Amino acid sequence: MEIAKITSKGQITIPIAIRKSLGVREGDKVLFIERDGGVLMINSSLAALRQAQEEFAGEAERAGLSDEADVAAMLSQFRRERYDANHG
Repeated sequence: MEIAKITSKGQITIPIAIRKSLGVREGDKVLFIERDGGVLMINSSLAALRQAQEEFAGEAERAGLSDEADVAAMLSQFRRERYDANHG
């Protein structure tokens, strides 16, 4: 358990152990989520990545992609189509 004091401007210093645990450093952003009478502090970059993963879950299968070779083939086709459209 870590404790931080709130300044007159409502600022706190996040204890180093918590910063390391969250993987945050100077300039990073954190997300505050109110839950069950308390507040969770989350690394906002990781939260955004998790949300994107959840939203894209199953899309590879729906697109018929089963491995890296399928993804590479799809990208090659996309690049070929873009090239043809721009230089056609």
